[in-house]
Amino acid sequence: MFEWWEKRKVRRAFKGYISPGRIKEIMESPESLRLSGEEKELTVLFSSIRGFTTIAENLSPTALVDLLNGYLTEMTDVIFRYEGILDKYIGDAIMAFWGAPRPQDDHAVRACRAALEMQQALTKLQNSWEKEGRPRIEMGVGINTGTMYVGNVGSNRRFNFTVMGANVNLAARLEKTSAAFGAHLLMGENTFEAVRKEMLARELDIVRVKGRVQPVRLFELLGTVADADQHGDRIDRFGRGLQAYREQKWAAALEVFEGLASDYPQDGPTRVFIKRCQGFLLQPPEQG
Repeated sequence: MFEWWEKRKVRRAFKGYISPGRIKEIMESPESLRLSGEEKELTVLFSSIRGFTTIAENLSPTALVDLLNGYLTEMTDVIFRYEGILDKYIGDAIMAFWGAPRPQDDHAVRACRAALEMQQALTKLQNSWEKEGRPRIEMGVGINTGTMYVGNVGSNRRFNFTVMGANVNLAARLEKTSAAFGAHLLMGENTFEAVRKEMLARELDIVRVKGRVQPVRLFELLGTVADADQHGDRIDRFGRGLQAYREQKWAAALEVFEGLASDYPQDGPTRVFIKRCQGFLLQPPEQG
């Protein structure tokens, strides 16, 4: 009876942010669950709806909640399919992570596959909502891998099983940065190195983000290695343009990016670098 009661408490505590399959695993191996917390290498994902405030202003409260619930349900189902932990909802934003409480050696790959499927699920929602006259929404995602604290945080009365640390903050920064590049799915260098044999991505830039002393390399997640025929040409040509850009060969870089824009007119990062090159041709950056 005591064992049944303890399992019931754990099940109730986790059912709101963990998939049913993962709950069963914890029940079978409760010794793997350290409620006191620990530092581990995990992968965390942040996503949010772009321009949500504007969308909210143009919908009634009932319509807004209905739209948001539909969106969050679809995204959460994807996260659970890849056995991620739903950390929390923050308005329209979602925070999830992989690799705890049970170890997942492929936590970075799971997070990337979930992000790709979340984007696919959003496309299906957009198509159905368009027929109903609902607003079109876009999503930004940031993924990062690294050492972070994982465990229960809060008070004795109320606590949350969550992750904390600089690598968690970086994932949140990447999600916010994605809009500036016209990209949907951004990941950090650690994630890229962990998934490069299974995922397709292209480097976008090296930037400084708030709260980080060292510059951060940004990568855009485009698909899996099975999608090489679909994305290979764009990745290779963008890489050539980025190399010319870094060598400050503005005219050569602009030629590459304009060719890309002609063949891939919806490519957001390409449009960003076209504007940069045009600006530097008019006013080169100061040296030194």
